[in-house]
Amino acid sequence: MIRLIDLRGNPFTGDSVKNMVPRAATNVDDATEIITPILRDVRENGAKAVASWSQTLDGTVPPSLRVPAAELEKAAANLDPVVREALLESIRRARIVHSDQVRGETLTEVVKGGTVTERWIPVDRVGLYVPGGQAVYPSSVVMNVVPAQIAGVQSIAIVSPPQKDWGGWPHPVIMAAAHLLGVEEVYAVGGAQAIAMLAYGVQLPEGDCPPVDLVTGPGNIYVTAAKRALQGIIGIDSEAGPTEILILADHTANPTHVAADLISQAEHDELAAAVLVTDSEELANAVEDSLALQVPITKHSERIESALRGVQSAIVLVTNIEQGLAVVDAYAAEHLEIHVENAREVARRVKHAGAIFVGTYAPVSLGDYCAGSNHVLPTAGSAKHSSGLSVQTFLRGIHIIEYSQQALVEVAPHVLALSGAEDLPAHGQAISVRIQQ
Repeated sequence: MIRLIDLRGNPFTGDSVKNMVPRAATNVDDATEIITPILRDVRENGAKAVASWSQTLDGTVPPSLRVPAAELEKAAANLDPVVREALLESIRRARIVHSDQVRGETLTEVVKGGTVTERWIPVDRVGLYVPGGQAVYPSSVVMNVVPAQIAGVQSIAIVSPPQKDWGGWPHPVIMAAAHLLGVEEVYAVGGAQAIAMLAYGVQLPEGDCPPVDLVTGPGNIYVTAAKRALQGIIGIDSEAGPTEILILADHTANPTHVAADLISQAEHDELAAAVLVTDSEELANAVEDSLALQVPITKHSERIESALRGVQSAIVLVTNIEQGLAVVDAYAAEHLEIHVENAREVARRVKHAGAIFVGTYAPVSLGDYCAGSNHVLPTAGSAKHSSGLSVQTFLRGIHIIEYSQQALVEVAPHVLALSGAEDLPAHGQAISVRIQQ
């Protein structure tokens, strides 16, 4: 069901991992060609184009693009009490973690009479994309809204695809989650047309949707292509690819747990990556046996099996945990689980991962919903240079520079020297006119 790669005794390089366990093929460039006319149409024709593309691509158009407050209230009122309690607990825990991410203002005295103050200012208006394809993601509402609210964003709009089965509105659990978080600006729009609507703004009978400054949240390849194409008009958090899990495990790991965790991410879609790296051949065999038992009895067994059989999934045998850590850092997984002796110590040695889940009782599923951490994470190896969604995503650092006359006089020779070296004499003159007696 899942292929085996044996690296034991073999020379290892980062490139070898990329070649042996490549991410599933997704071509954003091809998707860009498809979504380009959608973006242009929305820019030129506004809400009419948004509705037309929704009908074409989603097979339905809501009674209004903006979801009425009454629909949000109804969705919250009809929410299963057990789900309501779970969402409220997810919100509570996320707020605890994200509240600690807020940066305070700092004032640095560079020299006597010369200071630089750094202030963190929230983005004015953001658009949060919540997927609605093969699964429903109220958890993504929580993960996007909570850090934005804690950052102090004053204007938040949520977009989520219209659903045929729900009268053209987004899924009711998504609407309920928005209502529980106090977000009343929700649009029944998905895909590239949703990103274009957020970027350009549209006029609506029920109240205009002004352009946003930043769009966050994962989506399919067409959403990703639209975010890439419109970057510059809007800021974006990242280009999300298919989900992925890598598990580093040794002989102490429970094979049933490991198999269940691989399956949990393979459940997302056929392109999801599920990778086990272990120095225990016995564990590798036991996980294979457990996958064979667990996959057939899961609800989405065909989707899961397709992901596990894909080129993006594998069990990788390594000589020891040291080599395993090298594989881990070369792969730079979105989700990394550590199931080894001294798991916490090993986890702190990892340099590249979106989020690290330590030990038997911290599976990725916990982070998806109720750990308090954020589940919007870097994919496709971008964990080498990017972080997951956080309060910082919604803040901008601004430096405030204050220098006295004497402090400027003291540093002037250095500024003049550097402006001369760059052949920008007017830069130097802006200093000279201030210090000439």
